[in-house]
Formats: sequence, C-alpha cells, structure tokens
Amino acid sequence: MTYGILIIIAIVILFLLSGVRIVRPTHRGLIEVFGKYHSFAQPGFHWILPVVAKMFRVNTTEQMVNAEPQEIITNDNLNAQVDAQVYFRVLPDETNVKASQYNVNNYQLQIVSLARTTLRNIIGTMTLKSANSERSKINTELLLTLLKETENWGISVVRTELKEIDPPKDVQETMNKVVKAENEKIAAVDFATAAETTADGLKRAEIKKAEGIKQAEILKAEGESQAIKLVNEAADKYFVGNAQLLRRLQAVEESLRGNAKIVLPADRELVNVIGDLAGVVPLTAPRAAK
Repeated sequence: MTYGILIIIAIVILFLLSGVRIVRPTHRGLIEVFGKYHSFAQPGFHWILPVVAKMFRVNTTEQMVNAEPQEIITNDNLNAQVDAQVYFRVLPDETNVKASQYNVNNYQLQIVSLARTTLRNIIGTMTLKSANSERSKINTELLLTLLKETENWGISVVRTELKEIDPPKDVQETMNKVVKAENEKIAAVDFATAAETTADGLKRAEIKKAEGIKQAEILKAEGESQAIKLVNEAADKYFVGNAQLLRRLQAVEESLRGNAKIVLPADRELVNVIGDLAGVVPLTAPRAAK
C-alpha cells in the first residue's frame, strides 16, 4: 500500500511538472488544445494539460537572415555576385504572433526566397555601375517590396542591407585600371596646378623686383636731375660769364670721383677757383729779383 501510494504521488508530480511551461520576455506563446488554437501566452509561468495541449513559443526579437550570394545578370549583360541581409521581427501582439504561425509556413525561409527574387528584379534593370553607385536606392526598393509582401505574415521588416555586388574578375581588373588611371590623372592635374602656382609666384616676384629696380632708377634720375638743377643754380650765381671754368671744375670732380690723376694747367686758374670755393687763399708765384 505504501509503495503504491508513493508511486501514484510520483506519477501525479511528474504529470504536473510535464505541463509546466516558462515563456521568456523575448518570446510569446501560442497554446493549442487538440490541434486547435486555444490561448495566447505572455512571458511568465504557464501550465498546460499534458498530451492534450501544446505550446508553441515564438521569438519576437529582431532577427537577421542572409539572402545568400547569387549571380544576377545586370542590364549591361554582366554577371554580378549579389548578397544581401534582411532584418525583421515578429510583432509581439496576439494577432501578429498568430499570423506568423498560421498565415505563412516558414517566414524565415520564405523571406529569404522573396528577397532573392526581388533583388533579381531590381538589379536586372540596372547596369553594374549604377547598381554599385545606387545601393541606397536598391535597399529602399527591396525594403518597400518586402514590407508590402509580408504585411499578412505578422512580421515587420526593419531594414535591408545590400552586402556586396561583385563584378566578374576580369571586369573588376578593368575597373581597377580605370580607377588607377583616374587617380593618376587627378595627381597630374594637382601637380600641374602646383607648378603653375609656383611659376605665378616667381613671376610676381620678378615683377616686384623689376618694379623696385625701375623705382630706384627713377629716384636716381630724379636725384641727378636735382643735382643738375643745383649746379645750374650755382653756375648762375657764381660762374656767370665763366662757363669754361665751370666745365673745368666738373672735369676735376669726375676725375676725383674715379681716383684719376689730375693734370693742372700752367696758369693755375682752376686751382685758384677750387681754392676760392674751399675758402683757401690762392698762392701767387714769387717775382724774380730785378
């Protein structure tokens, strides 16, 4: 009797434990009885009748599926290797959780298939160059199509990312050469611009130098003009009627400036003139005794 009671108690405990279900905050549950939907399970503790009832847990966090690499023929007849990722989540309310299980057989598998088909339709109308330069446009069109096609699946497509668009190997090599040539062209233009700037700077420097020399010559000429004016004024004042004497004095001045030897005339008139100008009394030759 005692063993029989213990066995019954153990069976009851196992029966009760087998009906315990725990739903995490990241999931929601659908409870079915005899294969028919019965109730919605929020996060927490739940007990269902074993064998008769079953609970199906559904992940409601954001998930990512890879659309898997595929070859797509672009509008310019090139085979591009395309890969993309789709981010989505099951909406956590009862209606959408039920839709994710009862309106679509396998939403993860089918969203991958739908993304691959949509990418072929979009990129097939574009050239390889435009597909590479308009990735944001492809992502937007892919996202809008998925949102429209999955609106009854109980899921929300969060975003799509075009992972890669790789051209054939030979085309990639050609594109690399083109990019290299363009970079070299830009570098050559930059070098030419720098050289032109340097030349322009040197030209301006030479112009400034020439202007300086010109200004110096002008100043020098003005100085000489002023000197000539002063000489003329002095000649008018001190050498009236003695133009020949003035010319001799100028000749002496030029000779002294060039450290040249001076030959004085026998009559010593010029010496006397220089002495008078300097304030020195001229010497007179001694008279011979009678």
